[in-house]
Amino acid sequence: MEVRERRTAQDFAEWMKELVEEHFPEAEGIRVVLDNLNTHTPASFYKAFPAEEARKLTQRLEFHYTPVHGSWLNMAEIEFSVLERQCLSRRIPTNAELQREVEAWEEERNRRGVKVEWRFTAEKAREKFRRFYPKV
Repeated sequence: MEVRERRTAQDFAEWMKELVEEHFPEAEGIRVVLDNLNTHTPASFYKAFPAEEARKLTQRLEFHYTPVHGSWLNMAEIEFSVLERQCLSRRIPTNAELQREVEAWEEERNRRGVKVEWRFTAEKAREKFRRFYPKV
């Protein structure tokens, strides 16, 4: 996880470049799951880098956008809520300190193997969305 001051197209493109070149330099392709923020597009690469570099980067990435009301996206939001309550519920004076706090929280969460207990079962989904299921 990384803390940045903004969420611009430039920020997004730089983060994706770091993902490709530093975290997964040997990977032929990287699947990236994204929300629908307007900067989360290949166009951001062309705003941030020369066309040839932008094309090379985007060819290694496969974007998958989350549904607006996806249940697993709700799980990610639950994690952010936990992060806010456990780590961010006080004033943190600098970005550097914020970055350290978030990294420490993330490392501890991963070390403990914390999981979200999702209670929305297939049976509950069938009941809630019965109009979308065929009548048997």
